[in-house]
Amino acid sequence: MTHTIREKQKLLARVRRIQGQLAALERALENETACEQVMQLLAAARGALASLMAEVVEEHVRTHLVDQTRFPEALNGPAVAQLLDVVRAYMR
Repeated sequence: MTHTIREKQKLLARVRRIQGQLAALERALENETACEQVMQLLAAARGALASLMAEVVEEHVRTHLVDQTRFPEALNGPAVAQLLDVVRAYMR
């Protein structure tokens, strides 16, 4: 079972929150809200989406990158941590 299936409800809850943020952004634009507030809404939605992507990528790396049953020594913990740090920094 993949991590996206195992964590389906949690991921869907995050997607629904992002949808709420995008709906607030749409309302702000429709109501001609000041650009500062629109930019804050944009930044929040972008951050939430990037965070979701980072979480899925992280779980993918931890779950699918190396078959630990066939290659128990192949997964280098510090290297995985470094890769995930780079991914998280890039996603911001």
